[in-house]
Formats: sequence, C-alpha cells, structure tokens
Amino acid sequence: MSNLFIVESPSKAKTIEKYLGKKFKVMASMGHIRDLPKSDFGIDVENDFAPKYISIRGKSDLIRSLKKEAQKADMVYLATDPDREGEAISWHLSTLLGLEPDRCKRVVFNEITKTALKSAVAAPTDINMNLVNAQQARRVLDRIVGYKLSPFLWRKVKKGLSAGRVQSVATAMIVDREEEIRAFVPKEYWTLNADFTDSDGSNKIEAKFYGTPKGSIEINNETDATRIYNELQESTFKISSIKRAEKRKSPAPPFITSTLQQEASRRFNFQAKRTMKAAQELYEGVNIKGVGLVGLITYMRTDSLRISDEAANAAKEHIISTYGESYYPPARRYFKTKKSAQDAHEAIRPSNITITPEQAKLTCTPDQYRIYKLIYDRFLASQMAEAVYDTLNAEITDGKYVFKAACQVLKFKGFTAAYQETEKEKNHRKLYKVEEGDEMTLQALSKDQNFTQPPSRYTEASLIKALEENEIGRPSTFVPIITTILAREYVERDGKTLKPTALGEVTTKLMKDHFASIVDYDFTAQLETELDKVEEGSAEWQAIVGHFYDLFIKTLEQAEKNLTERVKLPEEVTEEICPNCGKNLVVKSGRFGKFLACPGYPECRFTKTIVIDTQVPCPKCGGKILQKRSKSGKTYYGCEHNPTCDFMTWDEPLTQRCEKCGAPLFKRSGRGRETYCSNSACGKQEASNE
Repeated sequence: MSNLFIVESPSKAKTIEKYLGKKFKVMASMGHIRDLPKSDFGIDVENDFAPKYISIRGKSDLIRSLKKEAQKADMVYLATDPDREGEAISWHLSTLLGLEPDRCKRVVFNEITKTALKSAVAAPTDINMNLVNAQQARRVLDRIVGYKLSPFLWRKVKKGLSAGRVQSVATAMIVDREEEIRAFVPKEYWTLNADFTDSDGSNKIEAKFYGTPKGSIEINNETDATRIYNELQESTFKISSIKRAEKRKSPAPPFITSTLQQEASRRFNFQAKRTMKAAQELYEGVNIKGVGLVGLITYMRTDSLRISDEAANAAKEHIISTYGESYYPPARRYFKTKKSAQDAHEAIRPSNITITPEQAKLTCTPDQYRIYKLIYDRFLASQMAEAVYDTLNAEITDGKYVFKAACQVLKFKGFTAAYQETEKEKNHRKLYKVEEGDEMTLQALSKDQNFTQPPSRYTEASLIKALEENEIGRPSTFVPIITTILAREYVERDGKTLKPTALGEVTTKLMKDHFASIVDYDFTAQLETELDKVEEGSAEWQAIVGHFYDLFIKTLEQAEKNLTERVKLPEEVTEEICPNCGKNLVVKSGRFGKFLACPGYPECRFTKTIVIDTQVPCPKCGGKILQKRSKSGKTYYGCEHNPTCDFMTWDEPLTQRCEKCGAPLFKRSGRGRETYCSNSACGKQEASNE
C-alpha cells in the first residue's frame, strides 16, 4: 500500500519522512496552491459571495507532480498546518487534486515527533469545513476591503495605495498613539530620596519620601520640595513600623505566539518576523548532534496555554532529576486560557524536554538557539515551584514626615533557577537589621526634579500586545499586519519604535472621517468574534460577509459623494538645495524606497539618492562608508570616494573596532550574521549575539 503525505514546507517534509518510513512519500505544497486572482475581484457577490479560486502562478509544475503522485497513491494524507490557513490549504489540495473522500484524510499534529505523527496517522479525520469557511470568510472580507477601497484611495490620496481591513486598524492605533504624544502636557513633580544609617553606622537603608503619617504627598514644585528638604535636614528620625513577611512568586505561563514575540523583542531586540522565522525552523526540524533531524518545538502559532499531560509529566521528571523534589510544586500547574483563544493547540513548548538548549546549541543557528532556549526555559519554569522571598518594609519618620524603605532576599530559587522573568531582579544580600523604635541618622538626602512622560510609541512587541488585548487579529496574522503597514509606508521604524508617516496619518484621518467602522477597534474585534463563530460552526460565513458588504458598499458610495477633492499629502522638505534650480529638495517615495527630488517637477527633473553616513571609515582609503540602495532596492555599503575607491559590500559596517587590531568590524548579511574584522590579516570572526 502506497501513501502520499502532503505538508506545507519542504524542510518539514524532510523531518517527517524520517519518521514515517518507506511506505510514505512526503511532498510539500509550498504553502497555498490556489487563491483569488490578483487582476480581478474574484468574488461572485450575486452567487452568495462564492470565491473564484485559480491556481497560483508559478506552481503548475508542482501541481502536476502532486496530481501524478496522488493518482498513484492508495491514500493521501493532508498534513498542512493545524490552523485555519492549513485547513484551507488541505481543502484546496483535495479539490485541485480531485481526491475522493474515501481516499483522502486530514491529519493534524502539534509537534513533529515520531509519537505525534504515528498517533495522527492512526486517527485521521475529515477536512474541517468550519475551519475552511472561517478562513474563506476572512479572505473574502479582506478582498472586499482591499479591492473596493484601494481605487478610492488612488483617486482621493495617491496612486498605488492599497487598503487592508485589519492593517488599517493597526495603522490607526499607531496614529492615535502619536496624537496622544503630541497632545501630552508634562507635569512637574519632585522626589526626595534618603540614605539612613543606624546608631553605629553599620546598617545603611535607602528610603523614598512618602508623605505624612496621614497619607502620601505629591510635591509639584521646587518651592515645596526645598521647604521639605530644609525641614528634614534639622530632623531626628526613628523606625516607626516594621513589617516582615514571606513573599511567594509564581512562574509565568509558557509562551503563546504574542508573548514569545514580545519577550524576544525585549531580550534580544528581535523583530517579530525574525522571531517567527527561527520558531518556524525549530518546529519544522533541526539536525541535532546525536539525535538527527528533529522538530524541537510544538506549533508556534497559538494563543492557548494548555499543556498535554505527557509534556507535563516529562517536565516533572526533568525538574526533579535536575533540581530536586523541592523544585516541583505540590500539584501540577494549569494556566487559564482566555475565552477568545483557539484551544486546538498547546502552548509553545519543547517537543522533547531531554534535548537541552546546550545540546541544541551545537548545531542550531544563533537565532534558533536563542529562541529555543527562551521557549525551553520558560516552559520548564512554568511547571516549577514558586520562588520564595523574605521581605521587610519599614517606615522612617521624624514625626511630621515619613520615608518608606523596602528590601527582599531570595530564600528559595524555585522557578527562577531555570528562568529569570526580569533581567536582574533587585535582591539584597540580607534584610535590613533594624527594629521598631530604632533611631536613624540622615546620612544623605537628594532632591530631584522630574516630569511626567508622554506615552511611548509602539514597538513591534507592544503593538502586538495591544492588538491582542483589543482582540484584533490572531496569532498567525500579527507578523503579516506589521510587515504590510511598513511595506505600504503607512508606518516607519524609528529605532525600535514604530511611527506613522505623513501618508499614514492622512490616510487614517480619511478612513476615520469616511470609513469609521473599518478603523474602529470594537467593530474589528467583533468581526473576529464572528469569524470564531464560523469556526465553531454556529454561524454561516456568507451571512457575516453579506452583512459587512452591504454596510461597506453604502459607506463607500457615501464617501465618493462627500469627498469631492483630492487630499494633499504634506511633503518632507530637506535642507539640501537642487543644483539646477535652487529649490529645497523634498523626500519622495518610489518603487525602491525614498529618494530626494526637486519640487519643481516636471520643469526640473533633478533627483538624488539618499545616502546615510555610517560613521565607519573605508578600510581601503579611510573615507566615509555610505549606506546606499541598489536599483533593485537592496541595501549596500560603498565608499564616498567612488569611483576613485571601489570599496563595496553587502555586509553591515559596525561602529565598534576590532579588539585585536583596531580595524573596523562588519556583520555578514544573510543567515548566521557573523561579525568579522575588515583586516584580512587579522582573521577575527565570531558568531552574532543578536
């Protein structure tokens, strides 16, 4: 008996082939094989919004190969990813390959291990049409917005613009935050911090000004701060109260997609796309020394905190054998998943707890290792005992004013032996040795002016958190949302933060004025809930799409009537002068990114590439290395003295110098991203620590 086993990616196929044996031929669909046409609306509105799918261009050879193997096979197992997109790909495969129901089965697994695969093959199911319909509904809704709204934006704002249903909301969130920052009025406040010592000077206590015995006091100006400061200089102090307690801290739950992206951003400064790329590779399979090709983690697109009994038991054994009985809690830990979560998958965890990060490090890339260690340590810690601290809180008073001091000492490491949630938790070596009634001497007192800070711009991590909290999008859509709004230049990066462009702000205002529901958080979240109902089988996808379509088309027609003039985009004027006509050059966006152009177009057609000084000297001639863009839009680095100096590289120049010889360092482009010395005689090279 011959079996065809179809997955989405070729790397996953290699891992699975190893476990299933010779009776199975494993092939990859390379993602979707059918989609709506790019050049046509592709939705039959009059026929209950029936999508008109076509084969994706460039996949004809692959489809022929899949058909040929499917015809030879006795059974075809559709093993695409275990989510809506994966279910839809399986349905498209079954339709396009002409598979009869009795010769086609769906298999779902959360991890690529021999046990999981054997179990999945032993208990195949039929394609879940509720999941397929939920995906179809999302695809049709997005096509309606994109196809109908984009031409409107071309006419009213700028040619070539495109609109997205969820992307417009994400852009609006970034614009709203920018408006909050601009509207923010800082408020002044003052803080007083003191160092006290006991009578013999052996015990130093750091304390913060609190207020009076009646309650806290806000110090809002220098006059009040100076008055209190001067009064305290003449005072005598004593400990008015002492509270000693034992504090217990529970571990955080294992990762879901959003929290993994947030933590990788916080710890490693990884963009969400980079995190998910490494996680995808870990899930699909990595060659581990002594083990072979193995999927290291469970499915990485999930919002469920559920853990299988098998995984929890394996973690228990590992914790006890590695750390001891006391490091395992009295009862197994369970974490509550939010109501809107899709509970089909587990949380993200190692598929085999016995493969440690240290073992994986031998063959993983630096990115893979960092993400694996993060997932491994967090999962292990989530199943461990609480950390225990001895704490002391003291109040120090002169009778009129009160200072508060606090300290804690780690008594029992618990889960922190495996995973530190903060980079370094502030713990004292020992508790303050003081008692109630002890007299204290004011050793030092500082008086500091402060101002309240505006809300921070979103980073990728905080935007993902906000999207999740507002129930906008799902684990599989967070990265595409951010990628899209950056690619469309509605948003740009400013260091680690995301800020709206002029285009993003103008487009968002237009959307708020004329398409309020599209950028309304609650409306978008409600639509996600409706899609969840389709997935559960409690709602018809056509009815949801139909209701949205009727409302949207009426809104679009009204907007066409109301907005009669084209919206003008503000130009970013620079200090650079056009050499032809003397006007200040402006920043323009083109096919391959931003460039400088004369505002006198079409009379003056002068343009200039934007170059960025990297502040790194050319290793050939000592001139400046400039960041430039090729004709295809790819970033490269070249000497300012080109063509006299022919130095050019795709690798990123670093401002740090080689410790060995003092020459400039470079970071290789592409996979691995090793740092190396530009001095070939030096030969220094090291793995990236990103």
